[in-house]
Amino acid sequence: LKKMSGREVMWSALLGFINPLVYYIILLNAYSRLPGQVAQPVNMIWPIVLVFFSIPLLGQRIPARSFIALFISLVGVYIITSQGAPFDPGRSDTVGILLALASSVLWALYFVLNVRDKRDEAVKLLTNFLFGSIYLLIAMAITGSFNEPLTLKGTAAAVYCGIFEMGITFWLWLRAMQLAHTSDKISNLVYFAPFISLILLHFIIHEPVYYTTPVGLLLITGSVLFQNRRKRVRT
Repeated sequence: LKKMSGREVMWSALLGFINPLVYYIILLNAYSRLPGQVAQPVNMIWPIVLVFFSIPLLGQRIPARSFIALFISLVGVYIITSQGAPFDPGRSDTVGILLALASSVLWALYFVLNVRDKRDEAVKLLTNFLFGSIYLLIAMAITGSFNEPLTLKGTAAAVYCGIFEMGITFWLWLRAMQLAHTSDKISNLVYFAPFISLILLHFIIHEPVYYTTPVGLLLITGSVLFQNRRKRVRT
């Protein structure tokens, strides 16, 4: 940490502001307004948004299939947000949907900016979240959150979020990336997560799963896989 330059410190300050501060404020508000089976899949469109951020920030060109993938994913978002009534729009909380979409945009932006930062992943994770913690403490002081009584439920939720959302899971993912011979062998495993989430939501939270949710989820995950597919080399 002592070897960090002023530019690297400012970079961490920016990334820490985006995530965890702004990203989680938006995401958790989306979850408070929407069923889990709606908010989580909508947030999954970030890999497609990421490609479009790659034009100005990474100087990459976008293939035509990315536009097709974006359209398919948005159809999937619409089907999921219909909550079992695709021909009766407006059943979902509009603000919640916009927040969930905004969270995917923020995460894609954070990911692209993180790629531009060439420091060690563990160092980036530590410094970014150090700044994020400072921002959160300031936000709590401004909003008077320190005066709120501590509850076991709230504390457990905060500890869970810190450990599993952005803590040990990040380390496990980075470790898997290091051990895998090629990243594509594990990257596609990510798309099992939303389907597993549906099972957990149903049996733990007792949330009824609409038939439109797996249909829309298949469209979203399929569009991401379609966008990321590699062109076969003709021999």
